[in-house]
Amino acid sequence: MRNLSLRFGNLSPSQLLVSFYLVAVIISVTLLSLPITTKPGVEWSFVDVLFTAVSAISVTGLGVVSTADTFSTPGVFILMFILQFGGIGIMTLGTFFWLILGKKIGLKERVLIKADQNQSHLSGLVKLMINILVIIVLIEVVGALVLGTYFLSYFPTWQEAFLQGLFASVSATTNAGFDITGESLIPFAHDYFVQTVNIILLTLGAIGFPVLIELKDYFVSRKAGRHGHFSLYTKLTTTTFFGLMLFGTVAILLLEFNHFFADKTWHESFFYALFQSSTTRNGGLATVDVSQFTNPTLLVLSALMFIGASPSSVGGGVRTTTFAIILLFLYSFARGRKSVKVFNREFDPEDILKSMAVMATALLLCFFAVIVLSITEPFSTIQLIFEVTSAFGTTGLSMGITADLSTFGKFVLILLMFIGRIGILSFITIIAKPGGDDLYHYPKEKVIIG
Repeated sequence: MRNLSLRFGNLSPSQLLVSFYLVAVIISVTLLSLPITTKPGVEWSFVDVLFTAVSAISVTGLGVVSTADTFSTPGVFILMFILQFGGIGIMTLGTFFWLILGKKIGLKERVLIKADQNQSHLSGLVKLMINILVIIVLIEVVGALVLGTYFLSYFPTWQEAFLQGLFASVSATTNAGFDITGESLIPFAHDYFVQTVNIILLTLGAIGFPVLIELKDYFVSRKAGRHGHFSLYTKLTTTTFFGLMLFGTVAILLLEFNHFFADKTWHESFFYALFQSSTTRNGGLATVDVSQFTNPTLLVLSALMFIGASPSSVGGGVRTTTFAIILLFLYSFARGRKSVKVFNREFDPEDILKSMAVMATALLLCFFAVIVLSITEPFSTIQLIFEVTSAFGTTGLSMGITADLSTFGKFVLILLMFIGRIGILSFITIIAKPGGDDLYHYPKEKVIIG
């Protein structure tokens, strides 16, 4: 035990974080393997259990089995627990339990929280964790009450209505993409109230916990007569997040105008486009079978899933801030500027380098995944691109090929979902060593670029 403790003590924060998520996967597999989890007569392989566990802990939503046909009522609650664990984050719930047990949260724990939530400093992390937990649980409770009450007109008993409402609220807020309807949100394709509530929940989960906390603090300050202030992170994240949502909605409307939307009314087309654009932020829920869309639309959806949600949220992908920083860097570089400025602030050069590293690593990772799957799987390239970006972005949208993948193909997606959940930066820095700065430099030499 002492040797094990010493080994864990020598791990970097990123390595410890990965270890904790691996432990979470093992616990999830154990819970999902319990006899009470599945309905009588249901049998599933270890690979399918593992795939579902990773999909749940990474709040992806890709499934190799039907949730509605596989899970019993206790199983649904177990699945919700795993979704909550994966969505809020290991360190958030860990902090909550530490506080309950009276454990002092020291420097080591704060460093882990910093790595899990992609924070840049150590101050205020415990307060951040408490705020995240309170806000997310409050959002889920309100969402469950609203949807559960509304579902009374859809389901025969109040118990079923509120179970559906609770699961839908947890799944949407954590951007998990799982459903117990058996058809995602397709049964509510013409119910704009259900869609609007889900869009709000998806947005609150994916826009970033610091944004929600700053919004809360802003309204508290305004109520007290003080001037509110938003950080560069909140301004950049919010602008990029809703900009991508608007872009996705318009792109889907234009690309499907003479195709899927040809026989639809304007409001049907608008809500189909808006919901599908919103869910690519990591939601994974759908009001339409996305395989009915044309290839250009599927490529747009794949790009949006690859970008994913905001940092320090329930979502994955390269994250909105990474995408925004790279666009701003390219614009500044084209204008001959050596610094990147926005909202009367200037980015730290290290953040620009991190963004480049994240984008390059993610592109290479997804590229090689598509190449490998194109060799082992009998599906079209567009189907594989869509599946890969969905797994990496922890989104959960699918063209219906997930269950038909080979065992090897499922393991490729398991790896992508896991990396998408822990984050590219944590994945890159797994091999980092303390004090890794260069101790010496070679003479510099120019090379031809472009």
